[in-house]
Amino acid sequence: MTSVYDFSAKTIDGKTRTLADFKGKVLLVVNTASQCGFTPQYKGLEALHKKFSASGFAVLGFPSNQFGEQEPGADTEIAEFCEMNFGVTFPMFSKIDVNGANAHPLYKYLTSEKKGLLGSEAVKWNFTKFLVGKDGAVLERYAPTTKPEDISRDVERALAA
Repeated sequence: MTSVYDFSAKTIDGKTRTLADFKGKVLLVVNTASQCGFTPQYKGLEALHKKFSASGFAVLGFPSNQFGEQEPGADTEIAEFCEMNFGVTFPMFSKIDVNGANAHPLYKYLTSEKKGLLGSEAVKWNFTKFLVGKDGAVLERYAPTTKPEDISRDVERALAA
């Protein structure tokens, strides 16, 4: 596997989607949770998605229950929560593991391409973000504390590249 476009994942409504559908776009891949202190970041992620989607950008949300069991709901409940509370329109995928033996292959790739603090591969918490360039290469990894609005300039640079 050489880029994110080589992977596929199940959407939140149960359909398999290849990430090749996003070829040529800048992506922000985020592991999400509905009951986390960072959950309000959905608002900023949606704002980023709306601001740049016409320019070739998309946020991709991947719910995960691996951190404090803060995403306990079924996919249908997660989708409803995101739409009702934050008006999420960006693509959401089925709940996955982002760490460990059962980690989704996309996350194994993302974490091997961009290490975290002190060189660790593991995702440390909900709302860790990976910026992916138009060529499918991982450009940057952001901590959960990095607000979506603080990534705006990096998105602009990636779109201009």
